[in-house]
Amino acid sequence: RRVHGGVGSHSPSLFALRAMFYSLFIVNKPGSLVYQQDFTPGASLTANDTIRLASTFHGLHAIAAQISPQQSGIKGMLKYLASTGIEVLEADTFKLQCYQSPTGVKFFLVADPNTPDLEGILHTVYELYADYVLKNPFYELDMPIRIELFDFHIDKLFSENRRLMQIQAI
Repeated sequence: RRVHGGVGSHSPSLFALRAMFYSLFIVNKPGSLVYQQDFTPGASLTANDTIRLASTFHGLHAIAAQISPQQSGIKGMLKYLASTGIEVLEADTFKLQCYQSPTGVKFFLVADPNTPDLEGILHTVYELYADYVLKNPFYELDMPIRIELFDFHIDKLFSENRRLMQIQAI
């Protein structure tokens, strides 16, 4: 479930704690990018590169779930033990962590490699998605997310986490 790239260990630095989160992606079950937000000013991808990155990860995630040895023979109540695909991808320059909702929507966050486990923040993003996107009567499933209240709470969540990491670094 975890994929590692590169060698060597990473030691936390003040810069890493300041530039903790790079981008958030939300990909629907069929694999279309429905939301993306960058958290580092000036370091954004083009729209085509963003879509390409999201669809590439979706494909790799699906392949990993199919070839995982953990999925064979698990049925019924123990089905939650089956592999759902790539959860963490670590490299020398970034860390990508994914949370797949029960409905198949993937939330993945690209962050500094020194960033601690991102599972908690991804679950919070999922809760915000459920509260401000899915409960919005004007939102159509599988369409791009253009909801100001969702954007506001995502900005608030990541700015609070950046602030907490800066305080911990002091």
